[in-house]
Amino acid sequence: MAAGKSSSPPTGPRPGAPAPDDPVEERTRRWEAEVAGPAIARTPERKPRFTTLGGIPVERVYTPRSPRSAFDEGIGYPGQPPFTRGVHPTMYRSRVWSMRMFSGFGTPEDTNRRFRYLLAHGESGLSIAFDDPTLYGIDADDPEALGEVGKCGVNVGSLDDMRRLLKGIPLERVTTSMTINGPANIVWGMYVLAAEAAGVPRAKLGGTTQNDILKEYIAQKEFLYPPRPALRLVTDTIEFATRSMPQWNPVSISGYHIREAGSTAVQELAFTLADGRAYVGEAIRRGLDVDAFAPRLSFFFNSHNDFFEEIAKFRAARRLWARVMREEFHAQKERSLWLRFHTQTAGCSCTAQQPELNIVRTTIQALAGVLGGTQSLHTNSYDEAIQLPSEDAARIALRTQQILASESGVAESVDPFGGSYYVEWLTDRMEEEARRYFDRIDELGGVVPAIERGFFQREIQEASFRYQRAVESGEEKIVGVNAYATDEPIRVPRLKISEAARRAQSARLATLRSRRDRKKHAAALDRVRRVAETEDRNTMPAVLDALKARATLGEIVHAFQDVFGRYRERSMY
Repeated sequence: MAAGKSSSPPTGPRPGAPAPDDPVEERTRRWEAEVAGPAIARTPERKPRFTTLGGIPVERVYTPRSPRSAFDEGIGYPGQPPFTRGVHPTMYRSRVWSMRMFSGFGTPEDTNRRFRYLLAHGESGLSIAFDDPTLYGIDADDPEALGEVGKCGVNVGSLDDMRRLLKGIPLERVTTSMTINGPANIVWGMYVLAAEAAGVPRAKLGGTTQNDILKEYIAQKEFLYPPRPALRLVTDTIEFATRSMPQWNPVSISGYHIREAGSTAVQELAFTLADGRAYVGEAIRRGLDVDAFAPRLSFFFNSHNDFFEEIAKFRAARRLWARVMREEFHAQKERSLWLRFHTQTAGCSCTAQQPELNIVRTTIQALAGVLGGTQSLHTNSYDEAIQLPSEDAARIALRTQQILASESGVAESVDPFGGSYYVEWLTDRMEEEARRYFDRIDELGGVVPAIERGFFQREIQEASFRYQRAVESGEEKIVGVNAYATDEPIRVPRLKISEAARRAQSARLATLRSRRDRKKHAAALDRVRRVAETEDRNTMPAVLDALKARATLGEIVHAFQDVFGRYRERSMY
């Protein structure tokens, strides 16, 4: 700020507001008739109808806001309710976003080496990708794990594995995000115990477990139990973190996978915040004070190709969540109104054809996330559509963020698109559409009944079908796929994961089982079952005891399934 200038918010009419005797609407009509009309007659527009990627109609021009969206009520200032412009007053002028690259493959030692590589190259937080057996609560030596161990993430099947994964990582200084859902309570327990063994008390641990089981039924399908007991386990983790881990985010309410499944931006926004409402309501029913746990809730969004739609989505999400928390749940603390979120660029937009073009897509998507006010960011590697990222591809993805932070100037101003006629209109429109979805979900009885009736699944399927049809017809262009394609062979350095990871992890499990105290192990699993049978006891202490008794991930999952059963989704077709 230049010397001598006041830091107080400006007063008086908002710049650009129409004068009372010269309505903007009339001026716009004259412009359409006298300027735009003749120009279009000479050079017709490219399309008869312009829309966002999500189908929202886009007008030719946007003008100053109408009185219903008064500045103070709908836009305001950064760091003040309704937080449309950001949860922090200075945003990246004080500290840039966390650069948190999603990483994991092979054995715990393989991923530990990748973590060290990324930290050495400037990454500021860890984000652990787990393989499919871990995500589904299956041990590496289970026949169902054949061919999948370590292939799409790191394999972790025991407390010992977690210790190997984190060896030498300064957990007291580095925050960690774990993308784990169905068995999140168990894997989080491994992390807590491994940190304590390394001398870091649980109260000082910072990080996030994704732990958003509702979106698994909606989109990603990595569920282990029926929705209602699964929701109970998430609530257990919220309660446990509230009481003993004040720096940990126990759930990251995730729209990313909803978008990857084919939803529109509005659906991602609405369904994610609807899941958030469900978690908050369940925790309050448990007896928790909303202001005790809400400040530690976090969110996770996708950033797709439509630059302005994504920026508006992030701004609308902050404002809508603040209003929900204050009006619906009567939160009193401002921190309880914050929507803090992580962003990942859109994996589903990456193409195997001309994969180097994904660097450009990722840059645009990352820029939208930053201009939308994200707190942390993962940029996809250009080989995303082909394989797990190679080291070079991961380094380029990280450097993309570093260039944005250090060279582009986008971190200099807070919410630089604030006041844009188009962005403010689109922010309002997305909030309105999301509220319509809230009403439909409430009419069905809430998120869980809507899941059981297939509401979310059908909405996403229909949106995905519409988009795919537009791509196949050429209406939506994907450069390198249905436009500007080439026959050049794909040249990408390959990262291969062999079956050696499965052999190594299976051998370790055999050793663990042969050396543990069988009586303590059996008693600990029995305790998990007994606590699961109750409705008023938190399951986390029993999970921690089972891990200390050297129970494996799969064994603890089976103990819960003995009580809760398994879940089979109804067909949507």
